[in-house]
Amino acid sequence: MKTIRKQLIACLSEHEASGRELSKIVGISEKEVYEHLPHIARTVNAQRKKIIITPSQCLSCNYIFKDRKRFSPPSRCPQCKSEHLQDPLYRISHL
Repeated sequence: MKTIRKQLIACLSEHEASGRELSKIVGISEKEVYEHLPHIARTVNAQRKKIIITPSQCLSCNYIFKDRKRFSPPSRCPQCKSEHLQDPLYRISHL
């Protein structure tokens, strides 16, 4: 049986997914997924790969969170204060 991080790496290597989708696939909470992602980023970096993040976007005013460094999704839009946001998507790519 693979570890949780190995399962997440395998999933992200195959296709792009949100934290919510990853939590359902692996069977852990969404919060735990976001705790594992920084560790996975370091692991895949050593393998000459990188986690690519498709940033969150506000569904009300279309603001894109392109400069966000954290893996967890934002809670609300800084422009219009809406909480109706698209989740960020993650995938692993070769450098």
